[in-house]
Amino acid sequence: MTIADNSVVSIRDRIVGLAYEVVTRQGVRALDVHAIAAGAGITYVELQQHFPTTIDLVTAVLQRRERLWTFGLIEEQSRRRGETPEQQLLAIFDVFDEWFAADDFNACTFINVLLEMGADHPLGRAGIEHLQRIRDIVRYRAERAGLSDIDDFARSWHLLMKGAIIAAAEGDLLAARRAKKMARTLLEAHRPQTDGSGG
Repeated sequence: MTIADNSVVSIRDRIVGLAYEVVTRQGVRALDVHAIAAGAGITYVELQQHFPTTIDLVTAVLQRRERLWTFGLIEEQSRRRGETPEQQLLAIFDVFDEWFAADDFNACTFINVLLEMGADHPLGRAGIEHLQRIRDIVRYRAERAGLSDIDDFARSWHLLMKGAIIAAAEGDLLAARRAKKMARTLLEAHRPQTDGSGG
């Protein structure tokens, strides 16, 4: 990679970083691309060379959010905290508990963008796709745990996750702990049933 290439990467990262702060805290409609260009020390025309449309820029923001939040925080941290797939599933709510109490808690950007833009908008559809990948993490762990009715379990577990996030945004700092209690019941309901005959 040449010095020029490094310069291009740093400018792109700077643009996305500035847009990330706006979108995750205030929403898509608060994004002023002219202000982002000025903050990055470039012209609006230069910004358009990297991101021709606002949709392109917000898509990059969502990709960064997925890398930092979905995989860097939720997937990785909960995986480290549990030795079994079930423990790793429950640990998601332990990670949430700490996240909800943090000064930089700003709810789920994928949900926010979906609700702000609507399911038919390209960014709304992107939000749905990112939410699906969160369910995929749950689904994978449920499969490894040998649970039954994986799709129903993953969707139900994701409902608890999303509900906890919304409750925390309302100010309920115990939302993750409440959700974890319900999650234990959900796990029990999806464990394979034995016939009790004992052979």
